[in-house]
Amino acid sequence: MPPLATLLIYALAGTCMGLLALRTGIPAAPLAGALLGAGIVSMSGRLDVAEWPAGTRTTIEIAIGVVIGTSLTRASLEQLQELWRPAILITLTLVMTGIAIGLWTSRLLGIDPMVALLGAAPGGISGMSLVGAEFGVGAAVAALHAVRLITVLLVLPLLVKLLVPLGLGES
Repeated sequence: MPPLATLLIYALAGTCMGLLALRTGIPAAPLAGALLGAGIVSMSGRLDVAEWPAGTRTTIEIAIGVVIGTSLTRASLEQLQELWRPAILITLTLVMTGIAIGLWTSRLLGIDPMVALLGAAPGGISGMSLVGAEFGVGAAVAALHAVRLITVLLVLPLLVKLLVPLGLGES
């Protein structure tokens, strides 16, 4: 099958599942749905691995960066003036926990430390997969982050809905 046709099938699967996921009401549903749709097609082994035309991934990564960047507003900066201490605490805690879990997982389960460390690192699937790709372990890192992302997107909103009405977390 021509590479462009293969990409179109992946795009169609991702788009269909992304649109279908919109009906669920979960946060970031289109992202999770598209990830599942394209991932299922890819893991089926019935199609060749997607070969992106030169510059396409970079263009998409820039577009994702722009979408995220435009959500940062003057109000975000004002909030950060109040939230800088929790931001530093949360970041350091997540990084240190990711390192500890990555090393522990590598030793306990005998997997490549690079995969375990990048897979346990806090960060988005696209960013960490790109870092992993630079070290030659992008697919494995993407798989670990995909499981994490889908789990968090499905479970965390339910926990928030259950715990916040109970008054947990209030001072």
